[in-house]
Amino acid sequence: MNIIPTKLKDVLVVEPNVFSDNRGFFMETFHLPRYQSMGIDRQFVQDNLSYSIKGTLRGLHFQINHPQAKLVQVIQGEIFDVAVDIRPGSPTFGMWVGEYLTSDNKRQLFIPEGFAHGFCVLSDTALFLYKCSDVYAPGDEGGVLWSDPEIGIAWPVQHPIISEKDSRFPCLSELRKGQLPAGMESV
Repeated sequence: MNIIPTKLKDVLVVEPNVFSDNRGFFMETFHLPRYQSMGIDRQFVQDNLSYSIKGTLRGLHFQINHPQAKLVQVIQGEIFDVAVDIRPGSPTFGMWVGEYLTSDNKRQLFIPEGFAHGFCVLSDTALFLYKCSDVYAPGDEGGVLWSDPEIGIAWPVQHPIISEKDSRFPCLSELRKGQLPAGMESV
């Protein structure tokens, strides 16, 4: 397993060991002791699977009082995955990092608590699997507008398909302390 740091502290690209032969391949998608030894020390409590069509953009999502770390991967297709630092007081507050995750490269992205998360689908369809360190809490959702000009994410889609909810999120500068992930004030 290989860990690649990104420009945002604690957001990590994970390249799992993949064992291929003429039959296909095998890989461990998660192994707690191994991930802990590589600096990803979280207990994941919920797995989610998302199916989306080409051009879909989901995000930028976070939970306010139940912040979630996520370990994300694509099991079919290709996406552009984004994490935005929304931790008040962080030296990288408002900065983003994006990674291409595909079923071919088999990379994962670890996104710690205190980050907004989103992705867009580049293939005809995509199956996106992710682990969360806290369960989803209805009514605790927060979000940042995917096209916030101050963040300036370079999405690789021109006219994304977006849910009504995601299109109504505010810009990051419009959010107050109580609307950002709890317990993330100091880094």
